[in-house]
Amino acid sequence: MSYPIAAGGAGEGTRAVRAGLPEPVKYEPTLPGPVFAAHFHLPGEPTGPYTYGRDENPTWTHLERAVGELEAPGRDGVETLVFASGMAAISSVLFSQLRAGDTAVLPSDGYQALPLVRAQLEAYGIEVRTAPTGGDAQLAVLDGAKLLWIESPSNPGLDVCDIRRLVEAAHARGALVAVDNTLATPLGQRPLELGADFSVASGTKQLTGHGDVLLGYVTGRSGEPMTAVRRWRKIVGAIPGPMEAWLAHRSIATLQLRVDRQSATALAVAQALRGRPEVTGLRYPGLADDPSHQVASRQMRRFGCVVSFTLPTRARAERFLEELRLVDDATSFGGVRSTAERRGRWGGDAVPEGFIRLSVGAEDPEDLVTDVLRALEESAR
Repeated sequence: MSYPIAAGGAGEGTRAVRAGLPEPVKYEPTLPGPVFAAHFHLPGEPTGPYTYGRDENPTWTHLERAVGELEAPGRDGVETLVFASGMAAISSVLFSQLRAGDTAVLPSDGYQALPLVRAQLEAYGIEVRTAPTGGDAQLAVLDGAKLLWIESPSNPGLDVCDIRRLVEAAHARGALVAVDNTLATPLGQRPLELGADFSVASGTKQLTGHGDVLLGYVTGRSGEPMTAVRRWRKIVGAIPGPMEAWLAHRSIATLQLRVDRQSATALAVAQALRGRPEVTGLRYPGLADDPSHQVASRQMRRFGCVVSFTLPTRARAERFLEELRLVDDATSFGGVRSTAERRGRWGGDAVPEGFIRLSVGAEDPEDLVTDVLRALEESAR
């Protein structure tokens, strides 16, 4: 009997629990512990899989197989590479695929660090164009591009684009396509099945889900583009520690349980916020009346754990955060403990001063909804 799930035939919970596990060996643990090694015994020619700790590690191998089984179940010719952080994974794709004179298309409403990435790309002589995620606006600036970067749902505004439509348009123009799948997770959508060349994510967020690991990954079709990503990881040394990789793999076993619970509760929170007079700009792709719901429903199986909305002023938003009892005032998202923040405190996001990004955790839905509504009432005093 073999642990790895074949042909993508299992349910998602079964796949998450079994993903990446090695063949069972009598008296050995089902999930081997982290391998701490800078080098390996290597007599003769270096022909084996493990030679030096910056290139490969058995703990990464198990994790990479696990992520690959979630991102592209049952598909051959796909590989996954893990990185020290989500930004390391993002950077590996952009800087391994683009050269001076190339053009990249990025979302104008994407992750806060993308403007920093844009500045560095432009410093290397790469033209960068931007357009919003919503309305498939990136289509208008695709001509001549070498790479299209999609973030859907976008962070923090939760807009969604038609990934398949954008991929087809980009490929028709000879461009590669990378999709940031962090907010959706591979249980929410699978970009490679929608035609993308790369699925990229911060495993720091809901993939690992406990707020204790920094990690990133890239999944893509085997070939020169992924070879270039691997080469970039080797050159810059953007590798995860064995302990982080092991913790990530351990956490994936509960991914389906967490994602289902958090998505359902996020919808309950969004529904409770709908119609509140102090709340404007409420966004959650799972709401039937959300501007992105129709597109999201075609390409997503779950709608994520993040709800965003705006309160009238910065002061009101800060009072709301202070009044919350079950929600920590912290950045990041996807953890089992709910978090929220006034996103404008960082700068870099084009959001109102009272904009709140709320990451729904695994608390009882009734308790969390009650806490959010109570904090709204208290913040008005």
